[in-house]
Amino acid sequence: MHSLIDIGYDWPWTHGHLIITALTLPLCWLSWKRQWSRIVLTLLGAVAAWSIAAFLVVQFVFRFNDVPELPTQAFVASGPARVLDLGAGSGRSSLMVLNARPQVTLVALDNFSATYIRGHGAEKTRANFRAAGFDGRATVESGDMRELSFPDASFDAIVSAYAIDHLSGTDIPKTLAEAARVLRPGGEFLLEVMYPDSWMKFAWGPMLLHGASAARMRAAWPARLEAAGLKVVEVGTAPITLYLRAVKPQSTQ
Repeated sequence: MHSLIDIGYDWPWTHGHLIITALTLPLCWLSWKRQWSRIVLTLLGAVAAWSIAAFLVVQFVFRFNDVPELPTQAFVASGPARVLDLGAGSGRSSLMVLNARPQVTLVALDNFSATYIRGHGAEKTRANFRAAGFDGRATVESGDMRELSFPDASFDAIVSAYAIDHLSGTDIPKTLAEAARVLRPGGEFLLEVMYPDSWMKFAWGPMLLHGASAARMRAAWPARLEAAGLKVVEVGTAPITLYLRAVKPQSTQ
């Protein structure tokens, strides 16, 4: 049934580099055949080689349409837990948690209005949960992560992957404050954001960097979580990802 899971990233994300390959390889052949300048042939060959290597990085390192592993085994390490996935999309990060933590139940929340994932919608997420055999442990809700409808302390843990970093201005602190509100004291928050590591720079250049350097992100995101009243206990990286695990203090006094 896992073969029926459809995360939904379209070919520009997964195979876009092959367009460059298809354009440059014939030009390489033409350059060699007609004995163009060696510099031109070298440049065309370098671009073709890069596009093939970048395609392989996307396929075997980024793996957009696969369910990833948890970046840290410390998240929800023991016992049952009710988890909220903020900006769940088609359920990639939800499936990540459900796979790794069999005692977890989960609420996947999104406004389901994004267009960068094919067929993005609540029914796609539900279908993915059914295909994975998790429909009894997961529910899907439509809502705004900046203004959550859940009561205070509703969840034991929260995960959010590549969603909050797509917000801007005051929406980021507002969302983090809402996350802290619905998290119970002692609960965990696992935040994953796009990170300009060497893999991303090689494959995509500036396209996915969101205008921030690695150093700036490493300083900004812990500060944002702390400002929301969450204590950062772990910071690490995975391919194209900066992850932060934070805990809501037992008492604010």
